[in-house]
Amino acid sequence: MRKYLSIALLIILSSCGKNKVDTIIHHATVYTVDASFYIAEAMAVKDGLIVAVGKNEEILSKYTAVQSIDAKGFAVYPGFIDAHAHFVGYGSSLFQVDLFGTTSWEEALERVKVFAEKHPDLPWIQGRGWDQNRWPGKTYPSNEKLNQLFPDKPVILKRIDGHASIANQKAMDLAGIKAGQTIVGGAIEVKDGKLTGVLIDNGDDKVYEQIPAPTKGLYTQWLQAAQKNCFEQGLTTITDCGLGYRDVDAIDTLQKTGKLDMRLFVMLSDNDENLNVYLKKGPYKTDKLFVHGFKVYADGALGSRGACLLQPYNDKPGWQGFLLRNKSHYDSLAKVLATTDFQMCTHAIGDSANREILNVYNKYLKGKNDKRWRIEHAQIINQNDFDLFGSASIIPSVQPTHATSDMYWAEERLGKERLKGGYAFKQLLQQNGWMPLGTDFPVEDISPFKTFLASVARKDAKSFPADGFQKENALTREETIKGMTIWAAKASFLEKEVGSLEAGKKADFIILDKDLMKVAEMDILNVKVSATYLGGKKVH
Repeated sequence: MRKYLSIALLIILSSCGKNKVDTIIHHATVYTVDASFYIAEAMAVKDGLIVAVGKNEEILSKYTAVQSIDAKGFAVYPGFIDAHAHFVGYGSSLFQVDLFGTTSWEEALERVKVFAEKHPDLPWIQGRGWDQNRWPGKTYPSNEKLNQLFPDKPVILKRIDGHASIANQKAMDLAGIKAGQTIVGGAIEVKDGKLTGVLIDNGDDKVYEQIPAPTKGLYTQWLQAAQKNCFEQGLTTITDCGLGYRDVDAIDTLQKTGKLDMRLFVMLSDNDENLNVYLKKGPYKTDKLFVHGFKVYADGALGSRGACLLQPYNDKPGWQGFLLRNKSHYDSLAKVLATTDFQMCTHAIGDSANREILNVYNKYLKGKNDKRWRIEHAQIINQNDFDLFGSASIIPSVQPTHATSDMYWAEERLGKERLKGGYAFKQLLQQNGWMPLGTDFPVEDISPFKTFLASVARKDAKSFPADGFQKENALTREETIKGMTIWAAKASFLEKEVGSLEAGKKADFIILDKDLMKVAEMDILNVKVSATYLGGKKVH
């Protein structure tokens, strides 16, 4: 008995004088991703914040915790931050027909039929993910079979990039779409005088306006399902590019009532409603929500030939794509936003669209600055225009998996010479010395590990090509980790709160079963998230 009392006394005495915290992670490989990229062994957390990071002996001798976690050497990283995604859109897509990975229009139709049979009470059938570039012939489908299958129920299926859709006749009738109509920043495809159902960019707006808004219950389900999947992948902060003020209000309510934990940086869609509400209010910030940008669209996507190019498409002579708004719109909006604290964040894919926006930004930013205006995607850049990023501190916000998704057909669109300015991440990184990385999910998979592989190896899940696509534009592992954490945070003015594991910052961190800085290239996609912590709370 005396022996046990002595041991208990020793334990009590050893803890006396120690600072009490909630959690200690020890015997880990802790990548702090601080300015020196310091690798620690242990970390102490209290009240959702990191208290200290250091060596095992240093942390364990100074702190005592309610919960002590022996990481057994596993790698600990800051929670991943997706610098460009569509969180609400992804949640919505989880409740629609999944058309990702279809190898033919016939397969897509079969999936729609199966979905419709399982959900007979839905007033509309929506789907997302088809890509004609992966189908035989690589041509757009027509809606003849869709009309036969669903003569009385409206159906609309969005292309993988979100910049084209195919609708059945019922959906187009409800929207009042007729053959021969013209739309600024969009196209309504017609063949032999008849609508094909293919609607490009602004061409599908009228159809989506007919779809009833989701109930509060369904909306909550969307976001909670999206959050679960994101936490499983180690994502703790998401940039949602292009929401309405009503979405912001709904998200704010869900977060404040404990129904949603995910941290969100929100860019508001560029429309009069959002501008009228938020230009008066200014940026809005809570512990988990930051509304600080406006998402603007310069052009469409390369895959649907809506990207605006300086010269015609190689595979469509005479066609250069188009801007989605009149040029004067971008100039006038930049002039207004330059007088505010809001970031202007513009989607630009083609070299013409990028040049247009870069020139507008340079006009109003007037040299080096810290407004952190962004170009989302910055996909195809003319060699004469790269310096326009650095001259006005413009942030290229890129998605590595776009390169590995597009590499199968991008040269067909652009030709070999013009492709050299495409997906040029290393060249873009050199402009400011830092660059955020994202996925653009649900356009791409939500997996940060696919982002990592595409960035460092320029390969996809098939490990193609063997030597990497344009390997000269690969980023190092350290650059990639920074792009997925601290640089992504910096792009959203959040670098003082998240993005690295340092004292005073929020305890958003993940434990991986393999170390991304050391794992063999072939095993990157086999890395698993053992645990995800948000504000010190285990969420996966």
